[in-house]
Order: sequence, then C-alpha cells, then structure tokens
Amino acid sequence: MKSLLSLLFGLLLVLGSASAQELAPDAMVRQVTEDVLTVVRQDKDIQSGNTRKAIDLVESKVLPYFNFQRMTALAVGVDWKKATPEQKKRLSEEFKTLLVRTYSNALTSYKNQTVVYKPSKVAAGDAEAVVKTEIVQPGNRPVQLDYSLEKLGDSWKVYDVIVAGVSLVTNYRDTFKQEVSNNGIDGLITMLSNRNKQLESGRK
Repeated sequence: MKSLLSLLFGLLLVLGSASAQELAPDAMVRQVTEDVLTVVRQDKDIQSGNTRKAIDLVESKVLPYFNFQRMTALAVGVDWKKATPEQKKRLSEEFKTLLVRTYSNALTSYKNQTVVYKPSKVAAGDAEAVVKTEIVQPGNRPVQLDYSLEKLGDSWKVYDVIVAGVSLVTNYRDTFKQEVSNNGIDGLITMLSNRNKQLESGRK
C-alpha cells in the first residue's frame, strides 16, 4: 500500500505551471496531472531511475503547493499538541523531506498509468474541497484517488491524499504515536531524520 501511495501521490502532484494556483481545485488537479505525466513520459532519466533528477523536479514544482505543517499535524495526531514550536518546525521539515524523497523515488516507477477525472462540486466561497480521480493501471484494477485541499489566500493547497479509502497522512499515525510513546517528540524527530538519511544514502 505504501508503495502505491508513493507512486500515485508523486505522479499526480507535480505542478507544471504557476497559473495552476489560480484555478478551481478540480481544474488544478487535472492540469497538474497532465503536466506531470507529460514530463515523466518524456524524461528518460527519470524513467531509468534517476532519483536525484526526480527530487529536483519535486522540489522545484511541488513544495509551494502543499501545507506540510497541516499534513504533519494530521500524521502526528494528538501528540502534535505536546510539541514545542521548534519541535513542530523540525517535525514538519523532516516529514516534508521524507515525503519528497519517497515520492521522488516513486516517480521513477511510472508505468503508463492514466487518469480518469470524476465530477467535483466546489461552490464559490468554499474553503475546502475534495477532488476525486481514478487511476487506471494496465493489467490491474482501477484505484480510487481523492485529494483533500484547502484554500489559503488565493491558492489551493493539498493537505491529504486518500488512496482506495486510506489517508496518506493518517497512514503514518500509528507508527508516529508508538515512537512518541516510547521516546517522546524528540525521538520521533530522530526517527524521521534517520529514515531520511537512509533514503539519502540509498539514492541513485
């Protein structure tokens, strides 16, 4: 499941145009999906496993369009309230790095997936929205993929992705809760930092 989450999340959320932030959330998802699929289909280095290039792509195109603090707070759950401002900053930074590296690696696993966009109802003035899509994979059953977005200022930002009914951020919650129970907030920061170092050392 985590592999599938990584692949789909990475594939579908690379922004190819700053104008996407001015679009309605469903139109934005459609535009960014087509942008990223075009890039990945044409980039032989990414397809051949160049994770560094995939990371550069994600860092330059994705980061401004996510609310990583909210994502981290959702993943940490009730223990988020125990963290100091500095610990919250560290947690958000490490979780962001983990997601970027995990999903950048997943970009190199693209295998001709296509996307079906489902009708969305977003009214003027709505501050949150869910955009639903379906991923069609050759030789496999389609997978439901939903995006949870919130409006911050003039732009929409993603704070969760739900794959086949499973929330990306809350998928980490049990692991994070156990680590905090055993070693405190600093222990969770250390765990995330060590995981990121492992991904960095194994990067191609």
